[in-house]
Amino acid sequence: MELLSLIPDNLSELLVKIVRFTELRRDVLYENMHNTRQPGFAPRDVPMPEFVQILNGAIAEHLQHQRLLFSDTENIRFGQNGRMSITPLPDEHAKALLQTNRDEYMELQVGKLLENSLNRKVARELLRLKCGIDTPLAGLPISEIVAEGPRENAATQRRNPD
Repeated sequence: MELLSLIPDNLSELLVKIVRFTELRRDVLYENMHNTRQPGFAPRDVPMPEFVQILNGAIAEHLQHQRLLFSDTENIRFGQNGRMSITPLPDEHAKALLQTNRDEYMELQVGKLLENSLNRKVARELLRLKCGIDTPLAGLPISEIVAEGPRENAATQRRNPD
């Protein structure tokens, strides 16, 4: 389902961007957990401060001009039809943990994944309430919310984001 066709206002569009961002971050975090034994692997994460700045700018634009303006940054780009691409950045803290204590590294990644999943769930539920989309998340088992699994390739965007 193409979410952009359902967007009646700026708040809904903002929520769609948050949902998409969390989907892309989920893929990066899954890679961090599944590729630890690959030669030359280095953990990465999405540029969260850049995304927060983009959201702040979009909200400020909305307050002044009743429109949303999502500006590209060095690592986050917006395209047509709601497309978004993110260049993950090296996560030096996670890299150091992976080299010294694999268990703590995995706990860090699981914690990030759970936080990201909660953010995604809240944004999707708010979007459902705002737009009247009939896909409540409250009844979904945690396995479907948290462990939906990475898509075919984190760098490849799905044709029909949910």
